[in-house]
Amino acid sequence: MSASESLKRMCIVLPTPPKPVAAYVPFVRHDGLVFTSGQIPLENGVVRYTGKVGRERSLEEAQAAARLCAINALAVGAEAAGGIDAITRVLKVTLFVASAEGFTDQHKVANGASEFLVEVFGGLGRHARAAVGVAELPMNATTEIDVVFAIQATAAR
Repeated sequence: MSASESLKRMCIVLPTPPKPVAAYVPFVRHDGLVFTSGQIPLENGVVRYTGKVGRERSLEEAQAAARLCAINALAVGAEAAGGIDAITRVLKVTLFVASAEGFTDQHKVANGASEFLVEVFGGLGRHARAAVGVAELPMNATTEIDVVFAIQATAAR
């Protein structure tokens, strides 16, 4: 099943990629790879999940925030590749988690993004990953993600 078919089956329409809010570009394309800039859990231009995990946010809410970040990163990757089906593999995911002191389940938060990407791409969505706890994120976001995608050679031009 193609990625676009998977998204349709999940009733997910990729949003218009968020515009950068500082001095950076949303992605860099190089030699068949797309590197996304960090994506926070924006929905309709509003940060849907704010606050620290282990204080204002539960593990389940943080996983939902990570999933929303992954949806936004996928929208950026699809734009860079010329369409979702031009993405051939998810290579690397880095998830940053705004963590209250003592919260150590960042890896479980990251599963919200990882499981979504595997659901979309099947085995080609399995990826290397880092999950990092941080003190603060932009706009008080609960999570932030960056992703590296492999894309079709024709899309890499």
